[in-house]
Amino acid sequence: MNTTGVNFNWGLIWENRAILLKGLGTAILVSITALILSLAIGLVLALARMSSKRIISLLATTYVNIFRGIPALVSVIWVYFGWSLLFGYNFTVFEAGVIALTLLYSAFFCEIYRAALVAVPKGQREAGLALGITRLRIFRSVIIPQATKIAIPNIGSMYIGMVKDTSTFAVIGLVEVVRVTQNLNSVHFQPFVLYSAAAVLYVVLAFIVDYIFRAIEKNLSSPPSGSLARVLSKRQNER
Repeated sequence: MNTTGVNFNWGLIWENRAILLKGLGTAILVSITALILSLAIGLVLALARMSSKRIISLLATTYVNIFRGIPALVSVIWVYFGWSLLFGYNFTVFEAGVIALTLLYSAFFCEIYRAALVAVPKGQREAGLALGITRLRIFRSVIIPQATKIAIPNIGSMYIGMVKDTSTFAVIGLVEVVRVTQNLNSVHFQPFVLYSAAAVLYVVLAFIVDYIFRAIEKNLSSPPSGSLARVLSKRQNER
């Protein structure tokens, strides 16, 4: 294809599909690792923010307000270069990426979980206590499942943001989609073609993530309405 004297070699996308998909796989691995850590830390922070002890609530609030305001690019450079000098330990690009995302998104997940926990009716806690159930068991078996169900849509949206933020980690050498695209472009000089391919990969992944989290949300609904729930229900009826 020729437009204003520029040749677009779209065949490069297919020729380099394995490298591009490998870069996408790296981005997914970093983001999933950070997602797991962020959810755990975010839940702890949410409980800390809701604590009756003012100092604990204040510390959690301070953490959330600080890291919600830091861009991913600044965070990863700070971790990769700053922490290495501060602690005398050289983080790998993978470790730095995971830490940077975890620091940032645990703050966002804190607020998501806090809102979800508040949304669970207090009467359920009171009913559990009236039945003699311990607070820990009420929290584990009653509160958390309902709060998670409420939080799932927002967690899915945040995860898409996490994947996209891995693109900034090309600055420290993480070989994800953008870094791969930069390397290919330095050889083939086809920025429009290659960055279009990168954009399509991110968009396709966003659709897949949205589908997965919608399926999870349906399976957690009452009664469950997702495909997984139908399969499990069918097997139970067969038994």
